[in-house]
Amino acid sequence: MKQEDLLAIPVSQFIARTAAKTPTPGGGSVAGLVGALAAALGEMSLNFTRGKKKYALHEEFYADLAQRLSGVQARFEQLIADDIAAYEKYQAAAAMPEGQAGKAAAQAQALSAAIEVPRRAAAAALQLLEDLRAFGDKCNPYLISDLVAAATLAVAALRMSDYNVRINTRQLADPSAAQQLRQASAHEVQRGAALRDEIERLVSAHL
Repeated sequence: MKQEDLLAIPVSQFIARTAAKTPTPGGGSVAGLVGALAAALGEMSLNFTRGKKKYALHEEFYADLAQRLSGVQARFEQLIADDIAAYEKYQAAAAMPEGQAGKAAAQAQALSAAIEVPRRAAAAALQLLEDLRAFGDKCNPYLISDLVAAATLAVAALRMSDYNVRINTRQLADPSAAQQLRQASAHEVQRGAALRDEIERLVSAHL
């Protein structure tokens, strides 16, 4: 199913398709959706903050943040389709007869895509968390709970991406490269959790 189809169907259908006995949408696609929702909650918090006299000093920051949040949401939405495309590439490579020319190369490309997509999702989640932290002390207090919810979802998307990296790197022929990827991913998860904690500290007086 194409990305635009998944994004166009009702939420109830997306949930049903995820629950169905089909490989996609799976964890990677759901991570993309969770990340997009995190960005959307951040945008909602921003939209209920900017334009008010009380926060006029930060209008330039808000204008830049609005573009960044919209951009990261679009990246997460694209990752829904990219995750499905990566799995389809994996299926196609696995279905090639043993000994067929190009099978090994196709499998390597499919594995690379299966690792690269969640790595991009992790980068998007970290960018979002950095932006939410910068916004934390400039957010309308009435939207603080939504801001923290956005950060929590971003961390969830980050952790989901880490799981995909960890399981797919087990198939890499180079153990050293696999270990480096896992370590980098684990570091990003730690960084994401620290950013979420910083956001909670910033807004703790309003919670």
